[in-house]
Amino acid sequence: MENQSTSITPGKWALYIFVAGLPIIGLIMLLVWGFGNDGNNIRKNWAKGMLLLYVIGIILSILFFSLFGLAAIGLGSMESASY
Repeated sequence: MENQSTSITPGKWALYIFVAGLPIIGLIMLLVWGFGNDGNNIRKNWAKGMLLLYVIGIILSILFFSLFGLAAIGLGSMESASY
């Protein structure tokens, strides 16, 4: 039996990255790979890292759109007050 905790072929990495990039299925698979009990520590740590990056990206997106949304509302109220 192959020791899956020490090596992953480039083809498997490409498949993992492709699947992780799918909108809903990718998130589910990252959760399965990150918190499952398959014994592949390399994939498990990679999946947890990707989930962490997704969380950071979501938080930054919320902050970005909130700040620019508030700026747009402020500009809209300034223009309507000048008439």
